[in-house]
Amino acid sequence: MLTLTARWVLPIAGPPIERGWIAVDAGRVAAVGAERRSGSRKDSSARDLGSAAILPGLVNAHTHLELSYLRGAVGTASGFTEWIRELMRLRRDQADPAAPAILESAERGIDEARASGTAVIGDISNTLVSVPMLARSRMAARVFYELVRFRASDADPAWSAALDRLHEIPDAPRLRVSPAPHAPYSVSPALFQLIRAEVNRTPLGRTSVHLCESTEECELLQHGTGPWRDLLDQLNAWDPAWVAPGCSPVEYLDSMRFLASDTLVVHGVHLGDGDLARLAARQATLVTCPRSNRHVGVGDPPLSRFYAAGVRVAVGTDSLASAPDLNVFSELAAMRRLAPGVPAARLLESATRVGAAALGFDEYGTIAAGTPAAALMAVAVPEGTADVEEYLVSGVAPERIHWPLE
Repeated sequence: MLTLTARWVLPIAGPPIERGWIAVDAGRVAAVGAERRSGSRKDSSARDLGSAAILPGLVNAHTHLELSYLRGAVGTASGFTEWIRELMRLRRDQADPAAPAILESAERGIDEARASGTAVIGDISNTLVSVPMLARSRMAARVFYELVRFRASDADPAWSAALDRLHEIPDAPRLRVSPAPHAPYSVSPALFQLIRAEVNRTPLGRTSVHLCESTEECELLQHGTGPWRDLLDQLNAWDPAWVAPGCSPVEYLDSMRFLASDTLVVHGVHLGDGDLARLAARQATLVTCPRSNRHVGVGDPPLSRFYAAGVRVAVGTDSLASAPDLNVFSELAAMRRLAPGVPAARLLESATRVGAAALGFDEYGTIAAGTPAAALMAVAVPEGTADVEEYLVSGVAPERIHWPLE
């Protein structure tokens, strides 16, 4: 048995423990407490991490590893469809999903996420290239196989092909793969319903959807007009049989019974109060990515309203095409600036326990008896730090992070 001690232990499910200890046995946390234990087993050893905080590894609930090769290539935009057009152009220029540049950059992204304190990751993939990489990584991962088809007539063949791909994926420890629709402006109601039926049939099923990210999305759902309609026409992807529902994107998906406790709703920059109440009632998890939101021109998420509404809030970095790094601590610092009144403890819970549960990895995100010891992370904390939670949401660089059991 090993005992880790540090100036701070953050179980997340309870307040920080000053001068805390964690007993580890057979790869699992055996117990947590304050001060050093007395009466330790004779075969135990102790490691004092000094002026550090031990906490569960963070959860990056939304990223796109296959876009890592576009780091710094897609500039900031004044509007979302402007940014999307440039992203699509660059992706067309590199049509091979297994190109070395894509694979090598995704591998580096995984290493970067881990070095920045991530223990669990939620990856969105159109190609599934990240699956074998994550299977051999040290992180737990949920890969969402993202489908895009707006025409209703394309739903059945697209779904059949997707099932074939999903059934080819071998089982791997700490890795789960689930289908996910991209967004209301890119996926038909028929395909939404096929995905929902499959998730309902799957034990521990989860799904994800980009929702209420931009005003252009809201305009399409309300009126059937605007930049998204124009782009779909130009891509020859518009369905003339589709009729705008005349409501918000949240109401639209709820009318299809798509929203549930197994649903990750990503972004939500333009959610109204009624939308937030609906998400809270359906127990969906809202994944916020504020740095990406600003980069792609959709504005800042109303984080204070998210928390006030009682919605489950998780944290994602989005991809390296729209964020400078995959450091969830940096995302927490952006959240702190946008929501100074939200307690730091709630922000940290969003980046750990809430995100882990949303991705279906309930044993991660807290420090308690039975949780995996390999997910324990240590952050160097300056001497004299009085409020360790506030320190941790102020931004932590990778060089201050290590995994004590690696």
